[in-house]
Amino acid sequence: MSLEKLNQAKEKVVGVKETLRAIDEGEAKTIYIAKDADENIVKPLKLKCEEKQIDIVQVTSMKELGEAAGIEVKATSACIRD
Repeated sequence: MSLEKLNQAKEKVVGVKETLRAIDEGEAKTIYIAKDADENIVKPLKLKCEEKQIDIVQVTSMKELGEAAGIEVKATSACIRD
């Protein structure tokens, strides 16, 4: 799944806390996590995705993920909401 889908999504959230909230609310469709993100920060997110059987797309860098999410700063994670 490409970042293009994230870029074009109407409903998306950015950041670990917001992504975890979307998962808990059952609204997360696809999760994007930057490969260069601190493992301690994204570990809870990865565990939650595994638990809920949600696909994770690895993105090369936080900069690339931030750009794809439509923000001007780096992003650790993002998701498309259902």
